[in-house]
Amino acid sequence: MPLETPSRVVQALAGRGYNAEREAVTLIADAETPALALEATLEAVPEDALVVTTAHVREALGEAPAPDPDAVTDDAASAEPAPSAAAAAQASPDAFDDTPAERGRGANVRGADAPDDSPVSDGANPGSTVDSGGTTPVETKGSRVGERSPPEPVVAQDVTGQSTGTGEYDEFVRVFRDRYDRLAGQLRGRVNHRPATAIQEMAGGTEAEMIGLVNDIRSTASGHWLVELEDTTGTFPCLVMKDRDIADLVDELLMDECIAVSGTLADDAGILFVDAIHFPDVPRTYQPNTADRHVQAALVSDIHVGSQEFSAEAWGRFADWLHTEEAETVEYLLVAGDMVEGVGVYPNQDEELDIVDIYEQYETFSEHLKQVPGDMEILMIPGNHDAVRLAEPQPGFDEELRGIMSAHDPQIVGNPALVTVEGVKVLMYHGVSLDEVIAELPAEKASYDDPHRAMYQLLKKRHVAPQFGDRTRLAPEESDYLVMDEVPDVFHTGHVHKLGWGKYHNVLAVNSGCWQEQTAFQRSVNIDPDVGYAPILDLDTLDMTVRKFT
Repeated sequence: MPLETPSRVVQALAGRGYNAEREAVTLIADAETPALALEATLEAVPEDALVVTTAHVREALGEAPAPDPDAVTDDAASAEPAPSAAAAAQASPDAFDDTPAERGRGANVRGADAPDDSPVSDGANPGSTVDSGGTTPVETKGSRVGERSPPEPVVAQDVTGQSTGTGEYDEFVRVFRDRYDRLAGQLRGRVNHRPATAIQEMAGGTEAEMIGLVNDIRSTASGHWLVELEDTTGTFPCLVMKDRDIADLVDELLMDECIAVSGTLADDAGILFVDAIHFPDVPRTYQPNTADRHVQAALVSDIHVGSQEFSAEAWGRFADWLHTEEAETVEYLLVAGDMVEGVGVYPNQDEELDIVDIYEQYETFSEHLKQVPGDMEILMIPGNHDAVRLAEPQPGFDEELRGIMSAHDPQIVGNPALVTVEGVKVLMYHGVSLDEVIAELPAEKASYDDPHRAMYQLLKKRHVAPQFGDRTRLAPEESDYLVMDEVPDVFHTGHVHKLGWGKYHNVLAVNSGCWQEQTAFQRSVNIDPDVGYAPILDLDTLDMTVRKFT
């Protein structure tokens, strides 16, 4: 196999059971005959070594080690390097085909318009937006970079190893009570909540405020909206008049989400005329956390290895770019689910599979993961195509699959998970509920073309999957793992295969596209996927650069 790019060198070393220092990989790839340089290096590596170091490569290639500026002498500076058997290999380019591999091309692009009051930066010019028309070459060979050593992300709100749900009725009651208690706690500072049973005892014409889960939404014969709220004591009907400004907010409501209302009871006290609707929401004054050094994270999702439409070439260009000097500060790779295409996810899926065995799919994904620099911190959550339960929250993979995907020792956690990276709180959620939000809400508030706007709705509701019993399968647990107790600094999703990002009350919402070309199903529903894009996040500024590898 030609070894012209660093990722291919990494694959070859991994196949021999070695990890490698970053500069060591670059030295081998830069040799005029990388294959012979690799063989010479492996001969120079001690039998008990697990990591190929820069010193091993320099010894094999007959190069002097990099000088210590505090110890170098005139004699050492003028010394000739000792010749080696591998030195001749660099002078023999005819030993194998050394045709340069196709190099990736990167582009700063804008996935979707951000709100006017929250511009997204290209990273080079904070506060500016980027035109999607141009591309710039991404050099994938010949750039030497230093070794990364990032601290491991800290994970919270992960159901992995904590799942106790059996599907009993009492468990559903418990999880919805937990949802109500936690979201009501976020709303109590804004309203003087009275329980449903207490409101039922109040006199007509009295002002009242209530917090509850949305139990029913229906329109009256006159076109007004009747919203029934439920708390732990009972239910109460609330009427939103069609000519009120707040009537538009009814279009945003989903069943089972938690809201607060304030208004005045009718004369017979049988209904509450609503004057205001409150969501748990992200405070407008929220200020996000940032890293205290310049470091970046690549946000990707929906790789779909095993599908006939998996874009292996685009992934290879992305992996090659991660080995370049330009990507030296990209120290984290955060994968938001659907590593593989899966088996039996939808009818007749086998006709579109390139790999029909689920374990072989993960083994092949692991081979592609090996192309990524081994000194990056990698964190992955599952998606609806992965071999875990479909009901959310989804625990991380079992031990057998973890063993298969052990390349570079990634952190594998559940879906969703709140991950702290260099002090920045990243909420990772695969995004199945986005289908529901987009189906239920008006197009101007949520659409596949602007997936980040659907994410804004989830931030507003402070819950990643509020509606139960429709498109999104939910599992009852000891607590509701889908509630956003903390405001994230970054909200990262996938699933819909569309690229989009923007800021909502200073929270960066990113849907990272996919690595799978258009499928037959997507053609049938007129979805044109955004393939081969890698959002690159500056953790010290939360500016965004998106690179294209197709």
